[in-house]
Amino acid sequence: MSGRAGEVRLTVDGGVAAIVFDRIEAHNAMTWTMYEQLAAICTSLAADPAVRVVTLRGAGGNAFIAGTDIEQFTQFGSGDDGIAYERRIDAGIDLIERLPMPVVAVLDGWVVGGGLAIAAACDLRIATAETRFGVPIARTLGNCLSTSNTARVVAGFGVGAAKRMLLLAEMLSADEARACGFVTQIVARESLDDAVATMCARLQQHAPLTMRASKETIRRIVSAAGSNDDLIRLCYGSRDFKAGVAAFVAKKPATWEGG
Repeated sequence: MSGRAGEVRLTVDGGVAAIVFDRIEAHNAMTWTMYEQLAAICTSLAADPAVRVVTLRGAGGNAFIAGTDIEQFTQFGSGDDGIAYERRIDAGIDLIERLPMPVVAVLDGWVVGGGLAIAAACDLRIATAETRFGVPIARTLGNCLSTSNTARVVAGFGVGAAKRMLLLAEMLSADEARACGFVTQIVARESLDDAVATMCARLQQHAPLTMRASKETIRRIVSAAGSNDDLIRLCYGSRDFKAGVAAFVAKKPATWEGG
């Protein structure tokens, strides 16, 4: 595994809970430890009526989250390992989406793969002009997203932009993400903290139950989709996936065979 296991930290101040993903040396790529910490934090926050707003942010300023630590995939032996992984990730991201209070993603730098899915599970997103969004797995790994995470990306960006990211492996700019409606606001890096504070203060003035009902209604609409376990098994159980992971770890381009 590249670098340390990482840490997901929580501080609460004045009704605002700040979650920070801290694994700077790996662009905050998520490890199993970090996913477990995130799940525990979300479970705790969901039961805390004193918390009115939650923010999510990556440490270091170069990335929100650059996906899942790819070296963890070297231990996968079959398509069923992929299904278990996607279900595990889905369960954690679902906890973010089900939080009863508004969740604001603070985005600066890379927002990639699982990081994009986490950002998509938030309600509002503030980005800097340097932020880039994408899921380049068609070029890098040869796996696929779960139905839930694909639905979040499509709901956030629209079908056309989602296909650009998933088929063409394109990274979208902050301006493109805002044009799609995914990004709420773009600010200069030096103004990011002030913009977050202003948005949190605004949300704290609004009716909690109305926001909770609106969040949950939208979640139910977006999540009304079936399973794609057959497609996850196809990708994660393929020779291409194994070759893609090996090439990624070795920092070489992958060669795809379609099997």
